[in-house]
Amino acid sequence: MTKPQAIHTDQAPKAIGPYSQAVRAGDTVYLAGQIPLDPATMQMVEGDFEAEARRVFENIKAVIGAAGGSFAQVTKVTVYILDFADFPTLNKVMAEYFSEPYPARVTVAVAGLPKGARVEIDCVVELE
Repeated sequence: MTKPQAIHTDQAPKAIGPYSQAVRAGDTVYLAGQIPLDPATMQMVEGDFEAEARRVFENIKAVIGAAGGSFAQVTKVTVYILDFADFPTLNKVMAEYFSEPYPARVTVAVAGLPKGARVEIDCVVELE
């Protein structure tokens, strides 16, 4: 087994705790949860849920790219959301980034997220 290696890009927000943006173990990349932080300012994006979701997917795209992958290689997505009223918007935005076959997904309603975010998403990528 190869030693896990941290993945980092300045095109996504810096970790706000003792964790990596992603870790590659073999051909699998495990992304940490992304919230709608602007990587340039490290501030939350302004706007509605759609703006937050889009920023999260752009952050994920940057980390996946730094690992040498693409959305087509994502096998599992976990979404943490504050309000299921935003679920249709989440689906709309996600469909702009993924195509069939879609990854497996779990969506969990939570009581709170870091920095007051309305959505946090992590995923698993298979590079080979």
